[in-house]
Amino acid sequence: QVQLVESGGGLVQPGGSLRLSCAASGSILSSDVMGWDRQVPGKQREMVARIQSGGYRTYADSVKGRFTISRDNAGKTVYLHMNSLKPEDTAVYYCKFVRGVQAYWGQGTQVTVSS
Repeated sequence: QVQLVESGGGLVQPGGSLRLSCAASGSILSSDVMGWDRQVPGKQREMVARIQSGGYRTYADSVKGRFTISRDNAGKTVYLHMNSLKPEDTAVYYCKFVRGVQAYWGQGTQVTVSS
C-alpha cells in the first residue's frame, strides 16, 4: 500500500508561482510512475504532468512551458513547480502514483489563482 501526502497549495496572484510537493510512503520502485492530476468542481479530473523512470516527463498542453515536474533521487517525493499561473489553473491538485494497473491518489491540495 502506498500513501501520498501533498503540500504546497494556496492562494496566488495571476503570474505568480507555487511549488507542490508529494511525499510517498511505502515501497517505491524507480519504475513507478508519479505525477499530478487536477480537478475543478463539476469537471472531470485531468492529467497535469507525469514523470517516469529515466526522467521521462509528460505534460498537459495547457501547462507546457509553465509547469515542471521533478522527483528526488530516492524517488519518493515528486514536485510540481508552477510558474506563470493563470486563473484557469485554479483546481484541487492530486498527486498520483501508478504501478502497473494499480493507481493511488493523495487527498488533494487546493490551488487558487486570483487577484
